[in-house]
Amino acid sequence: MKELFDSYRPLLFSIAYRMLGTIVDAEDIVQDTFVTASTKNLEHIENTKAYLCKMTTNRCLDVLKSARKKREVYVGPWLPEPLVMDQVYQDPSKDIIGKEYLSTAYLYMMEKLTPIERTVFILREALNLDYKEVAQITEKSESNCRKILSRTKQKMNINHDQTSFTYEENKNIVIQFLKALSTENTQQLTQLLSEDVVLYTDGGGKVIAALNPIISRSRVLSFLFGISKKATQHTEIRLANINGQPGFIAYENKIPVNVTTYRFENNKVKEIYTIRNPEKLTNVV
Repeated sequence: MKELFDSYRPLLFSIAYRMLGTIVDAEDIVQDTFVTASTKNLEHIENTKAYLCKMTTNRCLDVLKSARKKREVYVGPWLPEPLVMDQVYQDPSKDIIGKEYLSTAYLYMMEKLTPIERTVFILREALNLDYKEVAQITEKSESNCRKILSRTKQKMNINHDQTSFTYEENKNIVIQFLKALSTENTQQLTQLLSEDVVLYTDGGGKVIAALNPIISRSRVLSFLFGISKKATQHTEIRLANINGQPGFIAYENKIPVNVTTYRFENNKVKEIYTIRNPEKLTNVV
């Protein structure tokens, strides 16, 4: 069982985290899957990977049912719990599969999807499972899975020709952005922000945060300048790899108080995601 655990844990965590957007829940589901599997005779299972993936996705779907109800009454925008990829000791972030479909932007857009759409998209696009395996796991026909994926891509509505997920290029934009913000260089910030930029802040009703998305360059700039002026001598900013994309962690007296990531389009910041809910920062150090 240990060999099975070591072999499939990254895959199963990759599914569970993308499905739920929470680290603890994902880890619990993976652990529960292996505990259940240890009580079964797996020698007679034709496809062990598909069997374990199916157990994991079914558990995730059960959790999503109650999670969606909670998110409907969530205070302000709901954003996924950040996964800090450069905390090398933080297993399983170092061995998660399919990092290109892990960004906060992708996970946030997945909230538009139905559970089955989310499942098919993650299994096929993020983890590159073949349609036969996707069909086995979801108990849908291969042709139906293809149709679901096509519909899902339309819902996601991501322009890959304009959206950049290149880490180093995006990191340079983040560095320029933070420097311009610290010096209140409005001209450079205007060049770095899209005119229709949107800023989402997730405080979860636990801390002060905008209850609605902030839309337009002028409004986002006003908000950011206001936040920047509240920084103290105890405020620290650290660049970090958040969900496979460059972002930063803000600390007050060495305690993380927010994690911010971005989506970039045409070399400009298109969306900003700031997570301030302390319950979602427990895995950040």
